[in-house]
Amino acid sequence: MAEFDPKLDDIPAVTVASPPQSGVVSRIRNYFLTGLVVAGPVLVTAWLTWSFITWVDDVVRPFIPPPYRPESYLPWPIPGTGLIIAIVALTTLGFLTANLVGRTMVGWGENLLNRMPIVRPVYKTMKQIFETLFSKSGSSFRQVALVEFPAPGMWSLVFLSQPPSGDLAEKLPQGEHVSAFMPCTPNPTTGFFFYVLRKNLIVLDISVENAMTLLISAGMVQPDGEAQKKLSALAASARAAQDEHKTAAD
Repeated sequence: MAEFDPKLDDIPAVTVASPPQSGVVSRIRNYFLTGLVVAGPVLVTAWLTWSFITWVDDVVRPFIPPPYRPESYLPWPIPGTGLIIAIVALTTLGFLTANLVGRTMVGWGENLLNRMPIVRPVYKTMKQIFETLFSKSGSSFRQVALVEFPAPGMWSLVFLSQPPSGDLAEKLPQGEHVSAFMPCTPNPTTGFFFYVLRKNLIVLDISVENAMTLLISAGMVQPDGEAQKKLSALAASARAAQDEHKTAAD
């Protein structure tokens, strides 16, 4: 039988604390997330850039005779060769189109395409889109505004372009209308296009880039500080105007 040891009995019970594994795991997780935040955008940007370069190379390579391809003389292909050739070719085409002979040839080509029943609407639509996006004289989205949608008290971002003209302006109800495009989140390539009265819009003093970032991120990435203050002030004024309208209606 074991003898009783009073010294051991007098020692108070001590709860042994578990090692701070949770703190270590949390710290490792924070380090991992920090590294992901730093490396993620760089990797995604690099992947998108590389995908675009290789796609252009694959499109342009069949038009280059094999004796003129760099990989015919080097043991490895040079990425970006097709992109450089495409840029040079498009720049040369633009230079040739700027003179009288080039404009005449382009006019002949457009007249030929406009006589094709199926090709004509596709070409005209694509031409208008490219002129809007890339031409200096085009009217791409210049302003960002708020419109009350999809319900009273709920506001959505819209991008404004040209006002309607011709028969559209005559058929619309009386008042100044503007063309508005409301993109969907997080895919801004789809959305709703409609004509809305200018008086029903609240024009925002923020750039199209900031508004697009706000839409794509679903509100997680807010505009910069100054733009955010302006956006908050405009939203507050919109709420105040709505409250006054309700009070007057009551």
